[in-house]
Amino acid sequence: MIYYKLIIAFIFTIFMVDVSMAQSMAQSNEKLIIAHRGASGYLPEHTLPAKAMAYEMGADYIEQDVVMTKDDKLVVLHDHYLDRVTDVQEKFANRKREDGRYYAIDFTLAEIKSMKVSERYRFNDAGEKIAVFPGRYPLNGSDFSVPTLEEEIELIQGLNKSTGRDVGIYTEVKSAAFHLSEGKDLSKAVLMVFKKYGYLTKQDKAYYQTFEIEDLIRVHNELLPELNIDIKLIQLMGGDEYYKEMITQAGIKKLATYADGIGPSLGMITASDDGGETYQLTDLVKNAHAAGMDVHPYTFRKEKFATPKFVDSFEELLDLFLNKIGVDGVFTDFPDLAVQFRDAK
Repeated sequence: MIYYKLIIAFIFTIFMVDVSMAQSMAQSNEKLIIAHRGASGYLPEHTLPAKAMAYEMGADYIEQDVVMTKDDKLVVLHDHYLDRVTDVQEKFANRKREDGRYYAIDFTLAEIKSMKVSERYRFNDAGEKIAVFPGRYPLNGSDFSVPTLEEEIELIQGLNKSTGRDVGIYTEVKSAAFHLSEGKDLSKAVLMVFKKYGYLTKQDKAYYQTFEIEDLIRVHNELLPELNIDIKLIQLMGGDEYYKEMITQAGIKKLATYADGIGPSLGMITASDDGGETYQLTDLVKNAHAAGMDVHPYTFRKEKFATPKFVDSFEELLDLFLNKIGVDGVFTDFPDLAVQFRDAK
């Protein structure tokens, strides 16, 4: 199948790279390049080929978004819906919920594995699939599938062994509260997989991230002690009321008692009140650094419509955040371009 040929091709490419140069590239900079859902600017997000490509491109960490299936397996999907990246509608038309969405938690792993993954899409008024990023990999252009968390970790750890590099995992638990309401402890299941694969301390190359404040507190106070591990924790955040108190100076200090860093949206650092034509630098990075936390904002994309208007290019955006503002790492769909920019500087 084309899907597996892609994986083999990318892995073969990795062995053509000079290993010592790759090791130097991974260790020579403290600014982290995090592959957002893999090399998702080039291949469908969260597929194993996209992760293999991100690895070859020199990413320091590769991101996984994780949800749970009906039979308690952990799969890598951007959210707990299947109907924006798979052909679930064609294969299981009668399995949607009352809200019209198809939930991963309603399907077994075998059923999800039977679906084809494509570029992220939306539906137009005529009910046709339209790519969210039109210039990227064509819709339904190949035979991709949904990986499990274990499959992805084994790919990354296997490549670490065969290349001598030390690329890490950066795992987000998606909708922990929703899973608990469905009777499934997603957060604990993910941490148990961390432990199974040797991610035990803050020195290991693994991050746990979540948008849910209550989930991160529970992980820090209950689950890590219960499992006898102590990994790095990241509070993801967006610019809404849910995080209003957290991003104050006092809120950041409190957050630092149970988190190692934050993952804010770009707009939380460079606020704009004129549609993005100009920006005002907020105190978020300064306050987080003062509290001893790292800052890894999201998402750096090269498409013009996905880039703030106050910069003229992807490279200018990277320069602003990495060199002028001084964030500690970036999530990007284009890890090759970000690595090249960072290492050239």
